[in-house]
Amino acid sequence: MKITCYKDNILKALNSVVKGVASKTTMPILEGILIQTNDDEIKLTTYDLEIGIEYVMKCEVKEQGSTVVNAIMFSEIIRKLPDSEIYISLNENNFLEIECEGALYKLTTMNPEEFPELPKIEIENSIDLEQNMLKNMIRKTIFAVSTEENRPIFTGCLFEVENNKLNVVAVDGFRLALRSIYLQTKVNDFKAVIPGKTLNEVNKILLDSFDHIRIGISKNQALFEMENCKVVTRILDGEFLNYKSVIPSNWETRIRVNKNNLQDSFERISLISSSSIEKEKKYPVTVTVDIGKITISCTNQTGDAKEEIYISTEGKNIEAGFNPKYFLDSLKVIEDEEVFVEFGTNISPCLIKSVENNDYIYMILPIRLKE
Repeated sequence: MKITCYKDNILKALNSVVKGVASKTTMPILEGILIQTNDDEIKLTTYDLEIGIEYVMKCEVKEQGSTVVNAIMFSEIIRKLPDSEIYISLNENNFLEIECEGALYKLTTMNPEEFPELPKIEIENSIDLEQNMLKNMIRKTIFAVSTEENRPIFTGCLFEVENNKLNVVAVDGFRLALRSIYLQTKVNDFKAVIPGKTLNEVNKILLDSFDHIRIGISKNQALFEMENCKVVTRILDGEFLNYKSVIPSNWETRIRVNKNNLQDSFERISLISSSSIEKEKKYPVTVTVDIGKITISCTNQTGDAKEEIYISTEGKNIEAGFNPKYFLDSLKVIEDEEVFVEFGTNISPCLIKSVENNDYIYMILPIRLKE
């Protein structure tokens, strides 16, 4: 195998595939990148038995071949080489030689025939999206995915197509994030829960562009397919939350507020809420709605803080406690200038919604305040 490529091109490919390398494994082959040539292209593949990533790129191939090399070592060497042409070849002793402007590295390799094949996916349903749209949908939901392994189904996002509307939903037991769009082409209804880990990696690969990505779903696998890159992942087993049944359909109190003003207040109040004196303890903030204003306050051993924002209010006065992080995580991903915040009772969920349309909903459960 002998190939010549430019650093920028191969580094872009490596940055995409290295996310599929196994970090903790008893199988050294899974810590490698499979490098294969095909005419004037090379294909880089990584697979940790849960997520597999393939990237195809054009380059000058002088001699065909294939090998497996340690992913971290290979990518770090490439990253630190000069911005120039790089010559990569497999010598007679099966060492991978990397040459660039006087630098020469030789890396041990592994047998490419031992590298596991990516699953063959028989796609039953698929959707086509612009990459920037999928990127936006993931960004607006992924933070609410659960990190608790005792409920594996909630460590992923539900992708649900219903009446040509795509809903992406994340829940962790304390909050819910829902982002929706209407699809441009007619597709069948389906549901699949895709691991949050996979979506985080897909999000890093996605371009903020109108280029398209195809998402294909089979019985137990999902495929994300872009022009020169594809990601294969397992689908999580189990029954996802019936989220529509837990989102309140009416409110007792509603405010309309400038999103940035509300976010800034919560960020400042959080300084007191998560005080440095008691790092292990998080104090709830108290949210009080009166006619024409909202008051956000917190009191603990560090001190106390209170902020008032003058707003538009409808309905009853209310006082409820919340984890400020949950409010902040939601507000940080909203681009709208103003939002509705809807309350029921002081023990029922609170909703953050768009004023302009219905493309997202954030639901946050309150915390009981001590008397």
